[in-house]
Amino acid sequence: QVQLVESGGGSVQAGGSLRLSCTVSGLTFANLAMGWFRQAPGKEREGVSCISWNGGSTYYSDSVKGRFTISRDNAKNTLDLQMNSLKPGDTAMYYCAAAPSTFGGAWSEARFYNYWGQGTQVTVSS
Repeated sequence: QVQLVESGGGSVQAGGSLRLSCTVSGLTFANLAMGWFRQAPGKEREGVSCISWNGGSTYYSDSVKGRFTISRDNAKNTLDLQMNSLKPGDTAMYYCAAAPSTFGGAWSEARFYNYWGQGTQVTVSS
């Protein structure tokens, strides 16, 4: 049974930090590219970051570049997203997702991701 389970969400003031984690089971984690997406109420799902199977390539949306860092541990089947200097605009439900490849410049397209977690809420107050 495939499971992607996010954790680490919560409420924080602007300027604060949170670290999200995603634990994957039922898949060969080391063969997969992994991504983080977010969706705020009334908005479309947005690609936040992506990492290749071995961590050698990482991608970020312009809105989080320089503030967020994606990482993975293939020995533990875990994916992390360190979020610093959080802004109210970062408030959203955050999802981890698995894909067979990063697809280069198309990494942020949700249609390429086969498996999704149920999400963890991040709320940033001003």
